[in-house]
Amino acid sequence: MSKFTGWLDPDEIATSVTNGLVDQFGCAFTRIWLVQSDRSALRLVSSSGLYTRLDGDFARVPMGAFKVGKIAQHCIPFLSNCLPDEDWVKDREWAIANKIQGFAGLPLMADGQAIGVLAVFSHQPMAPEFLEVLQILSLSVAGALASAVNHQALLQTPNVTHLSEQMAALLGGHKLSLLGTEQPLALPITQLLLQMANRLVELSCQYCRLVYGDTTVVLEAMLAADTTQLSECAIAEAFQDILLTSQALQGELQTQVGADVIQIRLQLPQQLQPHPVIETVSPLSDRELEVMQLLAQGHRDRDIAEQLYISERTVKFHAKNMLEKLGVRTRIQAVFEATKQGWLG
Repeated sequence: MSKFTGWLDPDEIATSVTNGLVDQFGCAFTRIWLVQSDRSALRLVSSSGLYTRLDGDFARVPMGAFKVGKIAQHCIPFLSNCLPDEDWVKDREWAIANKIQGFAGLPLMADGQAIGVLAVFSHQPMAPEFLEVLQILSLSVAGALASAVNHQALLQTPNVTHLSEQMAALLGGHKLSLLGTEQPLALPITQLLLQMANRLVELSCQYCRLVYGDTTVVLEAMLAADTTQLSECAIAEAFQDILLTSQALQGELQTQVGADVIQIRLQLPQQLQPHPVIETVSPLSDRELEVMQLLAQGHRDRDIAEQLYISERTVKFHAKNMLEKLGVRTRIQAVFEATKQGWLG
């Protein structure tokens, strides 16, 4: 699941997982719910296969209710290859009409509690080997989702206003020191530094320092001794996406693999240099530009939906179209491209 390294949007991660299960394994129907912060209910964040709507009967499941809520509450995986015969199934006729036989519900565990539930439906009975794949997958997905959920929570916490505080919360302990006076950074710069912090957590970072110069910000890090078993090629691959993004942001990433320690240095400008003004017509629609503006301000899909009086599903639809039109993979890259072209004002 290294594919999700650095992804900071839990909904995007969940959607990629459910789409992948349908595309790669021929599952009939897959869904992921995430537990809300007050742990009173679960929110449906992705649905692939037979149904892709996120606003149906099970868009919100109270904790402990139905099979999904019970899996989240008790953290017990549930597997069945005779779904229509289960007495807890709300609509047996639906299962029979759609020829659904197999069902697997797995808690997505982080820090000893469920942060979500993965549900998989199949036309055929599930083989033991596939169930093992799902259990391994659920562990990896839970780790990626936990990092992304924590990141989103930090962005929404009013008291956490400085980048150093957000990074310290991600890194844990006393692993970060700050040199210089913190300055406001361009949004893509802040997002890349937070992405870098998440990556360092995964690689058992021992120490970091964030250094503010006159016009630059530098993140220096040292990786744990056991990480030094990785080759230079493995380290380069682990930071490949950050390297490419840093270059696009007029920055520089350096890695040095020594006998006892790996040193990482990411230097970025505090603000992006203005590009020559060229009259370009945005390929984005007016609504897509409105969504982009709110994304650039750090709003989540739910907040955007409320402000624009549209559904979260419509927000995701517009975001997907934006990525395709701009030829980029992530929302961070989309915001950067739109900012560079001057489409956000």
